[in-house]
Amino acid sequence: MRLAGATVVVTGGSSGIGLATVTQLAERGARVTVVGNDAARVRAAAAAVGGIAIVCDLVDRTSVLDVARSLADGSATNGLVPDLVIHNAGLGLRAPASEADRDDLVRIFSINVMAPIALTAALLPAMVRRGSGRFVFVGSIAGAVGSAGESVYAATKAALTGYADSLRAELAGTGVGVTVLLPGVVDTAFFARRGVPYHRTSPKPVTAARVARGLLRGIERDANLVTVPGWLRVPIALSAVTPQMFGWLTGKFGR
Repeated sequence: MRLAGATVVVTGGSSGIGLATVTQLAERGARVTVVGNDAARVRAAAAAVGGIAIVCDLVDRTSVLDVARSLADGSATNGLVPDLVIHNAGLGLRAPASEADRDDLVRIFSINVMAPIALTAALLPAMVRRGSGRFVFVGSIAGAVGSAGESVYAATKAALTGYADSLRAELAGTGVGVTVLLPGVVDTAFFARRGVPYHRTSPKPVTAARVARGLLRGIERDANLVTVPGWLRVPIALSAVTPQMFGWLTGKFGR
């Protein structure tokens, strides 16, 4: 996919991976719309790249559907239906499985799963009619192989990846593609916002800029799957091929 001149929507585009992606998209000549719930940060991020700011509470279904309609008919993006939609907005949660709180569950599934599904459903018809476009879903290595103490968060990312993989099969032959990004540990405010810092000595966090570079390179190549760092494909493969052994290893070393 060619990014120069493309109309791109990035949710959660005002910080972390999203902000790095917005910045690098603008450097490649894309027209960027930043979606997020922090009005000041969203407007600042959009202004920095000469883009459009959309403030939206991704927990509020009505707000999400309003934004979805405005993107689908082009009224939010100067009459242009997006060429590329990057579902990056996400919320973390670290807690024992036995302590899952209903309010936390509703919030994290609303942001991580329900919002991207609703936005995708609204935009699909126009993109399929046009015969081109791409959806990107930012998952997590936790959703692919699991992570102790992050069962709820991992569940949301596994759900998102499952949706994306099924959507790709459904869209075969339409000209609309689907990319899944599975990053590892990234040096952003993600851990501060979830309330528990990253505590492991390995693997070392990578920068958001590195993740964004890998993602955009994958989009330009129409890749189905992007992992950053690239070696994450190894544990994903091991988990699929030898689940019993992988489960033992994560139980012993993955806490």
